[in-house]
Amino acid sequence: QVQLVESGGGSVQAGGSLRLSCVVSGYTDSRYCMGWFRQAPGKEREVVAVIYTGDGSTYYADSVKGRFTISQDKAKNTVTLQMNNLKPEDTAMYYCALADRWYPSPFISEHNYWGQGTQVTVSS
Repeated sequence: QVQLVESGGGSVQAGGSLRLSCVVSGYTDSRYCMGWFRQAPGKEREVVAVIYTGDGSTYYADSVKGRFTISQDKAKNTVTLQMNNLKPEDTAMYYCALADRWYPSPFISEHNYWGQGTQVTVSS
């Protein structure tokens, strides 16, 4: 049974930083695609950043390039999203999700397993 557990959300002021982590368990292949997605109230879920654990290749949404960094710790089966210079428009529920793809897929439909979500709130 595949499980994804997120942690690290919270409330910060604009310009601040937060670090989100997602621990994966139960997935038998060490190579997979892990993405961070977010959904704000009244808006559709959107991709934030994605990493393919096989070679570390990544994908970032334009809105977070230069501010967010996705990384992995293979030994701990953990994918981390470091978020710097946060803006009020980054406020959303953040989800990690796993796709059985060997590339950093930005497509929601390709992600089969989802975490429960963690709230990020950025005040101005």
